Amino acid sequence: MDVKTKVTLSSEELTDVFSGLGDNFNYSYYDETCCGVVCSQDTSMQFDAIFIPVLYSVALVVGLVGNGLVLVVLWKKRMNWNVTDIFILHLSIADSLLLLTLPFWAVEAAKEWSFGTGLCKLTGSLFKINFYCGIFMLACISLDRYLSIVHAMQMYSRKKPKVTHCCCLVIWLFCLLLSIPDWIYLTATPDSRRQDKIECVTFYPSDSWHLVSRLLYHVVGFALPALMLLFCYSCILLRLQRGSQGMQKKRAMRVIVALVLAFFISWTPYNITLIVDTIQSNISTNNQTFCASTTALDVALTATSTLGYLHCCVNPILYAFVGVKFRQHLLDMLRPLGFTLKGPAGLMSRRSSVWSESVDTSHTSAF
Repeated sequence: MDVKTKVTLSSEELTDVFSGLGDNFNYSYYDETCCGVVCSQDTSMQFDAIFIPVLYSVALVVGLVGNGLVLVVLWKKRMNWNVTDIFILHLSIADSLLLLTLPFWAVEAAKEWSFGTGLCKLTGSLFKINFYCGIFMLACISLDRYLSIVHAMQMYSRKKPKVTHCCCLVIWLFCLLLSIPDWIYLTATPDSRRQDKIECVTFYPSDSWHLVSRLLYHVVGFALPALMLLFCYSCILLRLQRGSQGMQKKRAMRVIVALVLAFFISWTPYNITLIVDTIQSNISTNNQTFCASTTALDVALTATSTLGYLHCCVNPILYAFVGVKFRQHLLDMLRPLGFTLKGPAGLMSRRSSVWSESVDTSHTSAF
């Protein structure tokens, strides 16, 4: 879901703009905007109508199946949970809830938003809550691993899982706080630039609100979690490299590198595109150049945002193909259906994490 905003101009300002655009300007697609020019978005609409439903459908199926398996494995092994398992539980719930909002945006892209303003506010806010929550859970997991592996200390007591659940609850409440602008300003309204197609968009009262919301997203939703991931996992890699050589260490490093790469590959392109869009919306340019660049940015925002939302599907895939213990738990569950488990016996300790290779903090693996 791309954030769209509108800012109203006065009738005098509209008249001044019309007078300087010339005879070739398509008046039927003129509407209110910060720059005084709004272009036809037929190209981006055609791209969205095909690209978004297909990719969101794939993400929904793969993501729900993957995260569903994660939740089932966690439930089966709930007596052996540690701190990481609890964070992964909440991460999978957040990813699943976010995925459940994708069909609404797919329908909007293919046709229009036909669910009313009330569901627009609810769906958009739930999307924002679970988007932030997923990223914050990843950051908390990285911090917990950093403290346990690098400093051999536990941020939370394993014997008191309620404390970890309370921490997750605080994160959920903070994400709810971040979604308040969506509850207030999201609305279902026709967009004259898109053939009066009804869309669920955000109407901020001014440009400054728009800029603040973008800045908040870039800082809180990407920059700070990204810095935490880089710092924590860099320190973990250095710590593991100084330790003894072995298969466990290689597996741990492989999971860490995969997680970091997955996060940055998923979200960096979208953040760069969003920064470019923010800059362009605050500079003056001629009509032809503005329309061409706006269309290109619309397509880029759709493609990169969809790539970011596919991150909800990545974590379960990493668990299955990189995390040895998750794969073993999963195959143990599927064995009655004819699947056989290949690998060394006795890999799992009786009280170890569902994900980690060892309870030894100097060799703890993420999954």
